[in-house]
Amino acid sequence: MSKNDHSFDTRTIHVGERPEFLEGSRNEVVAPIYLSSTYARKEVKNPGFFQYSRSQNPTRFALEQRYASLENTAYGLGFASGLAAEATVLFALVKPGDHVIGFDDLYGGTKRLFHQWEENYGAKISLVDASQPENIEKAILPETKLIWLESPSNPLLKVCDIKAIAEIAHRHKMLVVVDNTFLSPYFQKPADLGADIVIHSITKYIAGHSDVIGGAIMLNDKTLYERLKFCQNSLGVVPSPFDCYMVLRGLKTLSLRMEKHQSNALSIATYLENHPKVARVYYPGLKSHPQYEIGLRQASGFGGMISFEIKGGEKEAVEFLESLELFTLAESLGGVESLIEHPGLMTHSSITAKERELAGIKDSLIRVSIGVEDKKDLIADLEQAFGKI
Repeated sequence: MSKNDHSFDTRTIHVGERPEFLEGSRNEVVAPIYLSSTYARKEVKNPGFFQYSRSQNPTRFALEQRYASLENTAYGLGFASGLAAEATVLFALVKPGDHVIGFDDLYGGTKRLFHQWEENYGAKISLVDASQPENIEKAILPETKLIWLESPSNPLLKVCDIKAIAEIAHRHKMLVVVDNTFLSPYFQKPADLGADIVIHSITKYIAGHSDVIGGAIMLNDKTLYERLKFCQNSLGVVPSPFDCYMVLRGLKTLSLRMEKHQSNALSIATYLENHPKVARVYYPGLKSHPQYEIGLRQASGFGGMISFEIKGGEKEAVEFLESLELFTLAESLGGVESLIEHPGLMTHSSITAKERELAGIKDSLIRVSIGVEDKKDLIADLEQAFGKI
């Protein structure tokens, strides 16, 4: 039986873990942390697979094998951060004069990167509401090269039909990039839906414990892989062996964590939807979500991210956030602990107020990363904070 015949849970534990690719390997149960920066060769003209750790490292190699396995792709690449992975895609594939279509609701750091590519490198970026595939088709220009999606999006948790958009893109000979950070490969596999490149901020659910910064790219096309691999090496945007080890370790509980994140999130989203001080809840697992049916069709779960608008404005949102005791007021997401933040003042503050308004990010919006604590304790903390505004 090959490793690809095993279930997702088995692959999260075993793929890449036995370092049989090294001469004299002791077949450790856990892949070691290989700290060496360079590797000896027996012959001048025969360097062997490992030469220099920027180019490839045994611990990173193990992790990249697992990345590919979990997204059902042929290749995986590890990066020092999610934004390093994104910048590598743009560096490799978007040239001056090229056009990129992006979801209008993207992580603020991605939008900031897009702005820099427009201002400094002569690319053209169009942001549209990709929850309606026809908006993508209308935005296509002769010079369009990429369609860039998040599903669910950050922070409004919009869902787009990845398969339908991929069909549009491929008909026009364009590539589709999907950021799959919010759902992880456990709940959604964009490559199976037609995406050409899948990106993750490994910092979030895949590592899962708020103690690693990392990024990943997964894909099937060999030519694209070789181009991105060249840029990964030449730019040097690689993760450390220790970080790779930590991600390998965190991945072993991915399915267990994702199930608990989702179970808690659905209960808390339902609680928020019925709260008199909440104006609106954004969670793909609620039947009130406008793309609920699309989510059911293309993913096996809805994840642990919720956004909601508190009644009032920025003042009420800040008072609420600063009254919480169990939730941690912090950026990022996907850790075992529950995190909460104000997108307009925190994760999306790098984009202008006008851009936030156009994207629908209000001053009353709060984003929540639901952890794996007891949901009763989390709801009790929310309730006491609501009582203070």
